[in-house]
Amino acid sequence: MVSHKQKQTTIKPKFIIIGLAIFFSILFFVDLQPEKPEVTYTAAIAFLMAFWWVTEALPIGLTSLLPILLFPMLGVLDGKSISNSYINYVIFLFIGGFIMALAIEKWNLHKRIALKILSIMGGSPFMILAGFMFSSAFLSMWMSNTATAMMMLPIAFSVILSLEEIHGEKKIKKYSIGLLLSIAYACSIGGIATLVGTPPNLSFLRIYEIIFPNAPEISFGQWITFALPISFFMFWFTLLFLYLIFKPKQKLESLPKSFFKNKYKELGNITSEQKRVFVLFILLAILWVFRKSIDLGFVTTPGWSSVFKHPEYINDGTVAIFVATLLFITPASKKNETLVTWKITRKIPWRIVFLFGGGFALAKGFIDSGLSTYIGNVLANASTFSTPSILVTLTGIMSLLTEFTSNTATTEMMLPIISGLAVQLKINPLLFMLPITLAASMAFMFPIATPPNAIIFGSGKIKMIEMIKVGFFINLVAIIVISVATLTLGKIIFHINLNEFPIWANQTISTLPK
Repeated sequence: MVSHKQKQTTIKPKFIIIGLAIFFSILFFVDLQPEKPEVTYTAAIAFLMAFWWVTEALPIGLTSLLPILLFPMLGVLDGKSISNSYINYVIFLFIGGFIMALAIEKWNLHKRIALKILSIMGGSPFMILAGFMFSSAFLSMWMSNTATAMMMLPIAFSVILSLEEIHGEKKIKKYSIGLLLSIAYACSIGGIATLVGTPPNLSFLRIYEIIFPNAPEISFGQWITFALPISFFMFWFTLLFLYLIFKPKQKLESLPKSFFKNKYKELGNITSEQKRVFVLFILLAILWVFRKSIDLGFVTTPGWSSVFKHPEYINDGTVAIFVATLLFITPASKKNETLVTWKITRKIPWRIVFLFGGGFALAKGFIDSGLSTYIGNVLANASTFSTPSILVTLTGIMSLLTEFTSNTATTEMMLPIISGLAVQLKINPLLFMLPITLAASMAFMFPIATPPNAIIFGSGKIKMIEMIKVGFFINLVAIIVISVATLTLGKIIFHINLNEFPIWANQTISTLPK
C-alpha cells in the first residue's frame, strides 16, 4: 500500500502552462475522428491529466478531479455520471484496508511482528537478509509499503551497527548495501500479492469492471491465488541474487541469537490492544481470501458468502468496512476508548483516494467517448506479433514507464488503452491487463520508482548506480516471471482461453460507441 503521509506539493506554474498548451493544441488542431469530436476531447483531457500527474504541476488529488469539470464542459459525459466514478466499493476496500494498516501501526504491532520474524530466522548473514525480506514483504501485503520501509530501516541500521562493531565497517559495507536494498525490493514484491497491497491492483479491479461490466468478478481470493506464487518466486530469486552479489568476501560471524530476542523484549509484554488488532487482522485476511469460491481446476474451495441469500451483493469492500467498523467499536484497555477513533481517518491519504477516482473517471471517458476503441484499432492495425510476444512487450514497456512515473497514474492511463487493443485483437482482455498491473509495481532500478526505493536511497548508504545495476536484472526477471505466470497460472485461475474471445468482452463491444 502507499504511504499515509500527506505529501506537501507545491504548484509548478511552468508545467501548468505547458500542460494547458498541450491541451488546447489537441482541442483546436487535432481531429482523431471527425464524426465523433468526443474522441479528441477525451484525448486532450487524458494528455493534460497525464502531464500534470507526471510533473505534479498541481497536487495529484486536484488533477484527479479534472474529469468532473472537463468532461461535462466538453460534452463527453454528464456531471452526475462522471461523479459516480469517485465513490464505489474499491474506494471503500482501500479505505477499510488502510484503517486496518493504521491500527496496526498505532499499536506498534508491525514492529513486533517484524522483530518476532527476525528472532526466529536467526543471526547468520543469509538468514538476516531472509528475515528482513520476509518481514518487509509480509507487512507490505497488508499495509503501507512506505511505512514498512520506514519502520524496517532503523532496525536494519541497528543490525549493521552491531556487525560493524564485530567485524569493522569496511568488512561489512558491501553486505549492508544488499541488506538495505532487500528491504526496498521486498516491499514492492510483497505488495503485489494482495489486492490491497499496492494501489495499481485496486485501480485494475475497478477499471476492469468499468470497461467490462458483464465480466465475472475477480475476488480477493482469486487474486492472491494468482499473484502470491509470483511474489513467492520473485522473493526467493531476489533474496538469492542479492546474497550472491553482496555476500561478504570474508566469512562473517553470526549475530548472537539473543540480538533480535533482546530487541523484541525491549518492546515489553504484548498488550491487549495488540492482541485484539491481530485477531481482527487475521479475521480480515480470512474473510477476504475465502469470501468467494476459488476454483483451481482440480479443486474448488467454497466461499463463505454462499451462506447468504444474495452472495453476489457482498464484495471485498463490504468485508473491509465490516472489520474497520469492528476496530472502531472494539474497546481498548483504557476506559471509554476503542482500538481506533475517528481521528485516525485524518491519516488516510485522500489524495490517493482522489487519484483512484480520477483514474476510474478517465477510464469511463475512454470507453464512453470511443477513444479506447479508436486507440485499440490503431494498435491492432500496427500489430503483427503473436499474443505472447505482445504480452511480454507490453509488460516490459509498463515496467520501464513506472521507473519514472507514478505507478498508479500510469496504470490508470494504460489499462483502458490496453483493454481496447485486446478487444480489437479479439483476445481475452485479462491476458494483457493482469501483467500490465503487476508490472506497474515491479520497479527496482531508480530511487524515484517507488517510495521504498526513495527511502532506502535517502539513507545515504547506497549509490544510484548500484541500485540501477541490481534493479535492472531483477526487472528483467520480473517481466519474464509475470508473463509466464499469466500464460500458465493465470489461464487456470481466471479461465482464460487463448483461442476464445469471451462472451462478456463481446457483449462490451456491442455497447461501445462506433
